[in-house]
Amino acid sequence: MHIPDGYLSPAVAGVTLLLTSGLLLVIIRKISSAKDSLNKKISLFTALSAGIFVAQMIAWPIPGGTSLHLVGGALAGILVGPWLGILSMSLVLLVQCLVFHDGGLTAIGANILNMGVIGVLAGYAVFKLAYRVSKKVWLSGFLAGWLSLTLAGLACGIELGISWNSTIPIYVMGPWHVVLGLIEGLITGSVVGYLARKSPNIIGWS
Repeated sequence: MHIPDGYLSPAVAGVTLLLTSGLLLVIIRKISSAKDSLNKKISLFTALSAGIFVAQMIAWPIPGGTSLHLVGGALAGILVGPWLGILSMSLVLLVQCLVFHDGGLTAIGANILNMGVIGVLAGYAVFKLAYRVSKKVWLSGFLAGWLSLTLAGLACGIELGISWNSTIPIYVMGPWHVVLGLIEGLITGSVVGYLARKSPNIIGWS
């Protein structure tokens, strides 16, 4: 899902970069004002970021000029909360871009917006809602992971479609990520379910 350089029009790249930069400034201010909460979660935040970094480096190419891989946005939001989750994903994506050239520098705003913002917020919101209704951790984690990846992939397809003046990227990215989202959901539900049983106090939503 990492968009390379040259795939986005200057307008789409610029708008997504401005949106992402503004959101990150607000989020960093929120986190800075709650240092006690950050100190309690710093170990989990570090381990989670490293794990997501490794998971995202395993990617499979698909037609349409992009790739499929595990994202981890829902998992990050559920475990450390939405603001730290977005910060974690943003740092992962920035390092991947600058060090491993995974995702273009001109597309960093779109990549963070898709995987780091939409993925985290959608996953966190779906998990909270599903858990409130069902009281089932695994099911809530599965739905959060599935919908998080589906929406992030769809957003990526829309950005590519606007840039290319074509609907093809939407038809490519949407269905592929609906399917891959099932795997993301299984992993998210399993990890959250395991941690909820073994160490419920470290999970951000509890």
